[in-house]
Amino acid sequence: MLNCREEVLAFTNQLVNIESIVNTNGEKTIAHSLYTLLSTFPYFTQNPSHLLLQQTLQDEHERYNVLAFVKGTKGESNRTVILMGHMDTVGIDDFTHLKEHACYPDQLMESLRGEELPASARQHLESGDWLFGRGVLDMKSGVASNLYLLKYYSEHPEELDGNIVFLSECDEEDSSHGVLSSLKVLKSWREEHDFDYVAAINADFVSPRYQGDDNRYIYLGTVGKLLPSFFITGAETHVGSAFEGLDPNFIAAELTKQIDYKPELCNEAFGELTVPPVSLKQTDLKPSYTVQTALSAYVYYNFFIHSWSPKDVLEKLKEQAGIAFEKALNSFDERYKKYASLSGEPYVKQPWTPRVFTYEEMEKMLVAEHGDAFVSHMSQFKNALLEDKDLDTRMFAARVVEEAWKWMKDKNPAIIVFYSSLYSPRIELSGKNDKEQTLLNALSQAVETVQPSYPHPIVTRNFFPYISDMSFVALSDDEEGIQAVSNNNPGWGTKHYVEYQDIRDINVPVINIGPYGLDAHKKLERMEMTYSLEIVPNLTKQVIQQLLS
Repeated sequence: MLNCREEVLAFTNQLVNIESIVNTNGEKTIAHSLYTLLSTFPYFTQNPSHLLLQQTLQDEHERYNVLAFVKGTKGESNRTVILMGHMDTVGIDDFTHLKEHACYPDQLMESLRGEELPASARQHLESGDWLFGRGVLDMKSGVASNLYLLKYYSEHPEELDGNIVFLSECDEEDSSHGVLSSLKVLKSWREEHDFDYVAAINADFVSPRYQGDDNRYIYLGTVGKLLPSFFITGAETHVGSAFEGLDPNFIAAELTKQIDYKPELCNEAFGELTVPPVSLKQTDLKPSYTVQTALSAYVYYNFFIHSWSPKDVLEKLKEQAGIAFEKALNSFDERYKKYASLSGEPYVKQPWTPRVFTYEEMEKMLVAEHGDAFVSHMSQFKNALLEDKDLDTRMFAARVVEEAWKWMKDKNPAIIVFYSSLYSPRIELSGKNDKEQTLLNALSQAVETVQPSYPHPIVTRNFFPYISDMSFVALSDDEEGIQAVSNNNPGWGTKHYVEYQDIRDINVPVINIGPYGLDAHKKLERMEMTYSLEIVPNLTKQVIQQLLS
């Protein structure tokens, strides 16, 4: 076992002290600082071409990845293991009056002693084995573990029959520009140095799955994440004549009731279940107050997958939208009849029927109806919309659908289903090929070796349950599944684009061995030091040794 606790802790504090909130200049600062630190390692002083500061590609922000590699001298193998982890964090506003201490664990923990805390947090604070602060868990201690191992192997290349690649990427907390940009470097290094990527080890955080869960988890592959979105049109009317129109918010409310927390929309694979979808935004698109009902509404949901493809999800949610639309119209009709009965006014049957289209279906209809005029107009509209830097990919997509809808000849109420953000692909690691089976065997041996040194169970599961950059080093989806994303994202090719072929070209089996703790993204973010600073680096080293010895 490596005696690494103090050095990994020092690296952790060094990284945490640099405020590196996603989409801020802090991402640039931490990358330059890490690059400067690595430049002082004797190995990289002697081999400067083995260290790279890479600016991200096609990115509205200036930020960088740090990549490095160590070539082993034990043998002639080209087997190469990638150690990866992100150096950006979420914001620190949740620390309120302790905000100035958020990135300084010692100061923060001293201040927290005077705060009212939950019992478990108080116990951890006083234990001496927990570190608090923004990024200590998610995931700078994981990067510190990888950094320690990079330094170790740079000093002991004779222990490697193969190579180690270190990747510290930016922008994991938003759009994954970092890891997606890094694929270009990984591909070029593979060509230049003949690297054979046999495994990637991510070091993102792990937490209990439920209260009282004592396991420390290692994950094989990761959950996939989609953002299915719905543009909902109604029939505008003055609020004084409410039943002469159809409020799109009424349909949106029924849609959310139909989708939110629905167990039938959980995806099971290998005995593990995703959490159900939940709404992340629900709004109408009225620009200001009027006494008319809205013309349209917009809602999108988080959606996790284990085995379903993006095409599967579109089909399932198109069906759910049809059910919700039918329920909304039935409810409208029932209430209208009751109102008519109470008021004495006549009931007039409204002509609407449920209509649900995918964006791809609507676009094909409009191209067939209007031809080049529609295509040219939408191209110009998207390019003009790009000038508004305040529009994120999700609202950009909504505005494109809203504009396309204006070309529909039949403007009766409808729901348009599409994707409005990055698809983080699902990855399963089941031993289906030699590389996967070799990695599984190496991990099993590593856990068996290290477990006696730690009192809590170290347990493997199949899917990392949070969004992570693991999604972008391998691809389980076929071309049809990926086309469902590109053909149904209205911002594709303008506001948003991913070269999924780059991922397919790397396609390396990936596991997650990361720090253990609680309350990531919250004020009381904290990590257990014994597991995170001692067990994680040793587990990772054991896997490397099994793969490259």
